[in-house]
Amino acid sequence: MQVTLDKSYPIKAPLDACWGVLSDIVALATCMPGAAITEKVDDQNYKGSVKVKVGPATAAFAGDIEVLSIDAASRTLVMMGKGADKGGSSASMHLTAQLVLDPDGQTQLLGKADVIVNGKFAQFGGRMMTSVSDMILAQFAGNFEIKAIAATPADAAPPAVDSSSASSPASPPAQAVTELNGLAIAWMLIKDFFGRLFGRKS
Repeated sequence: MQVTLDKSYPIKAPLDACWGVLSDIVALATCMPGAAITEKVDDQNYKGSVKVKVGPATAAFAGDIEVLSIDAASRTLVMMGKGADKGGSSASMHLTAQLVLDPDGQTQLLGKADVIVNGKFAQFGGRMMTSVSDMILAQFAGNFEIKAIAATPADAAPPAVDSSSASSPASPPAQAVTELNGLAIAWMLIKDFFGRLFGRKS
């Protein structure tokens, strides 16, 4: 089964800081909850893993990442990832990610991904897989933003708000999502299932 995702996420960090994260494959991999690079084969090929936690149990997926192209001029990365678990399920993804500035000067992370899944995950259907992928990509974008902000030089960061004149207390800094939570994914699947069920009945 194949699903195609075409997304855009606003990132509250300068373009150069964002490119520093996007062009660093090891740093980029850690933006995906539960993912890690386990071995660098060469500049284009890496081995990695993704762990999914469901309550006290943890499932592990091992796979390969190939960097197909990385273009600093257009700030574009193209890569292919594929992996499998011990149960025989497998997945692959062809990803094109690009950083651009919108008319307001805000950095936008654009991503187009073609995802193919086989095995037990394919039974969820395209709509459910799209919903789950949307949730995972949103967490990825949030972690990406946190890393890009942390990499922003102090003189390039937005000015701090004067607490004496602020009408409300400052929000605490965002926390990175470090685990791919299987319960959250399951809940997303359940909501999508009942949404389709009652949608058909209505």
